[in-house]
Amino acid sequence: MSHASVPRQNIPALSGDRPTAYWRRWLVAGVLVACCISAGFASVQWYRQKPQAPTQPLILHTVTAGDLPITVTERGNLESQSNVEILCEVDDIEGDGLVGTQILSIVPNGTSVEQGDLLVEFDSAGHLERLDRQIIDTESSRAIQIQAQAKYENQITQNETLLADAELDVALATLEQEMFVDENSGTYKLEVEAIKRLIEDINNEILGAQGALELKRNEKRGIEALFKLGYAGQHQLDQTRLDLLQSESQYVAKINKLNTQLATLEKKQLYEKQMEELKLKGKLETAVRRVEQVKRNNEALLAQAKAALDVADQLLKKAEERLARYQKQIELCRIYAPQDGMVAYAPVDRYTEEVREGAAIRPRQRILSLPKLSQMQVKTSVHESVLDQVKPGLTVGVRVDAFPDRLYPGTVKTVAVLPEQGGWYGSDTKVYQTVVTIDVPVERLKPGMTAVAEIHVDRLENVLAVPVQAVVQVGRDTACYVADKGLAQRRPIKLGRTNDKLVQILDGISPGQRVVLNPMALAEEALRPAGGEEQKSAGDAEQISGTSADPTSSPTSPAVQSSRAAAANVTARAL
Repeated sequence: MSHASVPRQNIPALSGDRPTAYWRRWLVAGVLVACCISAGFASVQWYRQKPQAPTQPLILHTVTAGDLPITVTERGNLESQSNVEILCEVDDIEGDGLVGTQILSIVPNGTSVEQGDLLVEFDSAGHLERLDRQIIDTESSRAIQIQAQAKYENQITQNETLLADAELDVALATLEQEMFVDENSGTYKLEVEAIKRLIEDINNEILGAQGALELKRNEKRGIEALFKLGYAGQHQLDQTRLDLLQSESQYVAKINKLNTQLATLEKKQLYEKQMEELKLKGKLETAVRRVEQVKRNNEALLAQAKAALDVADQLLKKAEERLARYQKQIELCRIYAPQDGMVAYAPVDRYTEEVREGAAIRPRQRILSLPKLSQMQVKTSVHESVLDQVKPGLTVGVRVDAFPDRLYPGTVKTVAVLPEQGGWYGSDTKVYQTVVTIDVPVERLKPGMTAVAEIHVDRLENVLAVPVQAVVQVGRDTACYVADKGLAQRRPIKLGRTNDKLVQILDGISPGQRVVLNPMALAEEALRPAGGEEQKSAGDAEQISGTSADPTSSPTSPAVQSSRAAAANVTARAL
């Protein structure tokens, strides 16, 4: 049966498989696309890993083992190790209408002078007038000193008289105290005996009162018995009771009187004696203290007279010192060179006047400096990343830009503890001021000249190293190109320390292999952006592909910049 004869009602049953076929076709297409992408990626990786043919002659360096000196290179400026600052030591004279002292003459800036040469001469006319006035003041101070000396001697005699009077009062107070405490006829002894005799009399009176009281009691008992029997009246009974009360009252009064005298005696013995002794003792001590007071007053008066004499002496001394200082000021108006050196005027700022003849110089103002040009040093700054390697005492090679063929031996003298404020590195990077001394006498070097200090911090022995131009940075990886039979292949490497010319290779290259110093000659590197500073090549280099080339022919090429940046970055991470 032909397809045309198939009934139409069977078609919907066939069309039910269309969605499954549709997704199957898309799945096959996706697999094909993924295969194409994988093949392309593999092709790119193969292209990158395969040996690269150079687009221009390659410069090669043979890797060998050797010593690698580690240095820190910094630029700085020359200054003298012995730089004497010449200051104005002449005082400003008040009331002369000038601020400072005028320069009459000064040696020209940049002049070489010897020790003892006249450098500056100031105007001394005002100082001579002040010296004449001070001579008169000094003589007046001497007259006051003589008068104070005479007053001091008179005070000594007056003090002797006051002390004799005070000592007499002490003698009288001593006699009065002895009279009170005498055991035979002393004042206290007589007063106690009088009280004791009075107590004896009161005791006798008490005995009489006691007898009378017993009689009154017996009489009262008798009257009470008669009253009960009716032989005595109420009046008699009351009178008897009253007499008894009076007798008791008299007896009690005598007892109280006795107690009073006994208390008086006890008070005299316990308290009044002590009080009187304290009074007499205090009087004596007061007299003694008055002697001490007189002595102290005498000392004070004598000290006042002595102080006045000392003041007069000091005034005379100060006047004489001022006279000597004014005489010294006349000498300071002429300044002589303390050492050999070159005259360098002090820089001008908004607070000081230009150093020149006729200018007024303030006291303590810097006039000029006198650096000794035979002993120089370099003031530079060390980056914080290598600060731990730089220490005082390390040897240094110093090269001055003005004389590039001469290498001066030096030593690290000091390394600052705190970083410099600001600087060319920005606020996030710190540099520390370092001073390097040149250890040999020098000639023709001037302060301010630019110098390069190569600080020798370490030396690695028997290590593999390549010039930094051979190192390239590929993303986060570091590599170099190894040449063989005119072709170059990229090799990942691991870097160690560097001295800005050579970098240590820890892994990735073997001795005897040849690395490419101009990787930009390869098509792969020529298409990759590069950055960094230029760097000249170092070590043995040779050219292949039949064309001669100089390793330093392209110091600013992108390959050199990229290799130096890669070496610096990896070395910084290693440190």
